[in-house]
Amino acid sequence: MQTVRDMNAVVTGASRGIGPVIAARLAEHGARVAAVARDRAALDRTCRDIRDAGGVAVPIDADLADIGSLGAVIARVEDELGPVDILVNNAGVEFYRRYTDYTAEQLAAVLSVNLHAPMELARLLLPGMLERQRGHIVNIASLAGKKGVLYNGPYSASKAGLILWTDALRQELRDTPVDVAVIMPGYIRDAGMFHDGGVEPPRLLGTSSPTDVADAVVTAIEHGRPEVIVNPGPMRPLLALGQLSPRLADRLVEWLGVNRLNERRRADP
Repeated sequence: MQTVRDMNAVVTGASRGIGPVIAARLAEHGARVAAVARDRAALDRTCRDIRDAGGVAVPIDADLADIGSLGAVIARVEDELGPVDILVNNAGVEFYRRYTDYTAEQLAAVLSVNLHAPMELARLLLPGMLERQRGHIVNIASLAGKKGVLYNGPYSASKAGLILWTDALRQELRDTPVDVAVIMPGYIRDAGMFHDGGVEPPRLLGTSSPTDVADAVVTAIEHGRPEVIVNPGPMRPLLALGQLSPRLADRLVEWLGVNRLNERRRADP
């Protein structure tokens, strides 16, 4: 088993939602954390909480949608902590709309933050990881990347891309000491984009906690898990059924109440 102790970790989206919980959990296990997001005041709170608990954390305010600036972001992290051993791509953007109501700017934001930024950060960090013979890339995707979500198609597309890019990159790096993993949460309570929407999830699908996601990140790193689903329900059989019969999966999702939930989120995002 590997350990995250004494490793330098970058966690994006660390100002709110599940990001601060992931950052705190890595710090609890002995990693030094660079918390990255746009909101400097919220980042300062994340880092203060980690330091108060005895950990090491530095805030790095940055707009991940500005792909051209990410090289400078990594340089700032390395100036503060040193070479990066762990990259957790957690930042995410979503909008609940009919597809024809999306603006070009909204589409660009979803794809830039959710997919392009993780790919670019990995592209920048991989050479150093390979040279130092250690490294971990953990991508926080979503079960929405396994089954398209009504009125949230661009988000589903970005997370599907993240899942398949992770799969391809993991195969490419198979004979190297750099591990790549994807975490796929379902509905998350207490914090995060779903919680912020203020609606109840379909009862049969249930929810998980932000801590469950954070623990999955540590498990993926320390035990070399390539793919972790974070959901209390029997998701793998349901996802397999969707591959066998997409229309049956559509009916099942509707029966479970997912479509009614998304109608509410579209009307009151």
